[in-house]
Amino acid sequence: MEQLAAWTPADLLQLSGGYWNTCALHAGVKLDVFTPLQDRAANSEELADLLRADRRGLAMLLNALAAMGLLKKDGERYATTLFAAEFLSRTSPKYLGHIIMHHHHLMDGWSRLDEAVISGKAIQERVVHADDAQVRENFLMGMFNLAMQLAPKIVPEIDLSSRQRLLDLGGGPGTYAIQFCLHNPELTAVVYDLPSTRPFAEKTIQRFNLADRVIFNDGDFITKGIEGTFDVAWLSHVLHGESPEACAVILKKAVAALEPGGIILIQEFILEDSKAGPVFPALFSLNMLLFTSGGQAYSQSELYSMLTDAGARDVQRLPLSLPNGAGVMMGFVTEH
Repeated sequence: MEQLAAWTPADLLQLSGGYWNTCALHAGVKLDVFTPLQDRAANSEELADLLRADRRGLAMLLNALAAMGLLKKDGERYATTLFAAEFLSRTSPKYLGHIIMHHHHLMDGWSRLDEAVISGKAIQERVVHADDAQVRENFLMGMFNLAMQLAPKIVPEIDLSSRQRLLDLGGGPGTYAIQFCLHNPELTAVVYDLPSTRPFAEKTIQRFNLADRVIFNDGDFITKGIEGTFDVAWLSHVLHGESPEACAVILKKAVAALEPGGIILIQEFILEDSKAGPVFPALFSLNMLLFTSGGQAYSQSELYSMLTDAGARDVQRLPLSLPNGAGVMMGFVTEH
């Protein structure tokens, strides 16, 4: 179990007011103050005119972002730091603004956590199903942001050199299918997800010039079957959005789509068996309470049981060091 530092009143108050920093960052990303300041420094009046913002209000925000170390201030002129230029400018290939805006869209729900705890029901619909195209884009491309941080660490550690056909179930924009195929030249992949995901997936696949090896197939894989057969299945952060009963259905369908000798791999934020840690999966479970009808973070023993019940054998957790309590479980399919 994680060893947590002893609390002090100052720590408690810092935590309680920590959303001030969060909201300043979200406002900076939403207003896109970082992109124009990447190319040239500007004063608050110039930037306010460009962004059509109030001069006084924007100056306060810029000063706060400078105090946080995300902007530099020289006299009355502001510019992005090297870090902000790399991760907060929309022109950067490492832009993380989509996932930051996804976090922003969750804030209203989190402010009503007490209601969800009392009722045991979600506060609002899952963001992935949202009607607002911008909200949906921020979610899907935010998943791309996160996956691009982790995939280069995970993919080289999983030997798929003898595999030919990958199922990326619930793969969103296809980030992992793309990275696995880039690392394994003989591999092809099918990304399975909802129809609303198709434009983002196909755009991302084309961006990596893999349209001849990675295809998108839309469908509800919980209520319907999975077309085709595969020798490896990858499910990244799919199960936490579903109830244990739905997870059982998903895993049985995934295993059924695998040939004998196939591998099933699932990535999740994994709780300790006590469920009292690590911190991020425990908090993430509350996120699922807020935005899904039955989702939650699962413990390693629960994931082990789910995989074995679905027909996987020799289930194990791979020895990967990943942030936020993330982990990858692997099992083999010997027969159906």
